Amino acid sequence: MRLAGRKRNLLLRARMVQSIREFFIERDYLEIDTPQLISALAPEVHIEAIRAGSGYLHTSPELCMKRLLASGFPKMFQISRCFREGERGDLHLPEFSLLEWYRIGIDYKVLMNECEALIRFVSQRLDMAGKIPYRANEIDLKRPWERVSVKTAFDQYASISLERALEEKCFDRVMVEEIEPNLGTISPTFLYDYPAVMAALARLKPGNRTLAERFEVYIAGLELANGFSELNDPVEQRARFVRDLQIRGAAGKEIYPMPERFLRSLEHMPDAAGIALGVDRLAMLLSGALKIDEVVPFTPEEV
Repeated sequence: MRLAGRKRNLLLRARMVQSIREFFIERDYLEIDTPQLISALAPEVHIEAIRAGSGYLHTSPELCMKRLLASGFPKMFQISRCFREGERGDLHLPEFSLLEWYRIGIDYKVLMNECEALIRFVSQRLDMAGKIPYRANEIDLKRPWERVSVKTAFDQYASISLERALEEKCFDRVMVEEIEPNLGTISPTFLYDYPAVMAALARLKPGNRTLAERFEVYIAGLELANGFSELNDPVEQRARFVRDLQIRGAAGKEIYPMPERFLRSLEHMPDAAGIALGVDRLAMLLSGALKIDEVVPFTPEEV
C-alpha cells in the first residue's frame, strides 16, 4: 500500500525528468554517463563516501565531468545516482539522484540565470502556472528571484555575525537553524558569495579572495542546488585537498586517496561553471511531498 500511495508522485517525477532532458537537449547540451565506481574522489570534509571493493561509489559525478570539460566537451549534463554514507532523514538518502551540468565560458552569475530558466521550464511543462505551493508557502517563479549574499543573510537573520560564526565553527548550525527557514519563501532565493573556506572546488572572487564565486538555491527554505565558477588552478586545488585531508585525519575520518588524474586535467580546463541540483528534492517541491521517501519508489528500509 505504501508503494501504491506513491504512484502520483512517481508519475510527476517521471514527467519532471523528461522535461529536464528536454531543456538541456534544446540548448545543445550533451547528455553523458560517467562511472559510479571510481578510484578517487574529492576529499571533502563533511561528505563520507561508501567503499566498494578497492574503490568508492561516487558522491557526485563532478570530477569525471570536469575531466571531460578539460578534454574539449563544452556543455554537458547528467542525471546520476550518487551515494553518501550515513545520510538518512526527511531530506536525505544514502542513494539519491543528482542533476549536474557544466558549461565553459561562463561564471556563476550566468549559471544562476540558467538554473532559474530550468526550473521555470520544468514547472511550465508540468502545467503549474509558474507557482509552487509548498507547505505554508506559494512560491512565485515568475517574480524576480531574490539574490542575497551570505553576509547580508547573516546580517538579516542570524543571531551572530558571519565572522563570529566562522570563528566559533558554527556556520552550518546557524545556516540551518536561523537562515535557511527564511530563504525562498516568496520567490526562490540565490544565496551567493560564500566565505572562501566554504569553497572546496570553487574559484575565489577576483579582487576579494576572502569570498568564493559560489551560490546555493533555496525554495521554501529547502536547499535545492549548489553551483559555482570552477577552480581550474591545479596547484591551489591540490593545496585545498591537502588541507581537507588533514582536517579529516584530525577528526579521525578516513583519508581518501588524492585524485591525481583530476588534478592533472585541471591544467587544461578552461574557465567554466557547474552546478549540482537534487532531483529528489525538486520532485518533493513540485509534488508537495514533505519527506523524500514520498518521491522515490523504494527507501533503503524497503529493499
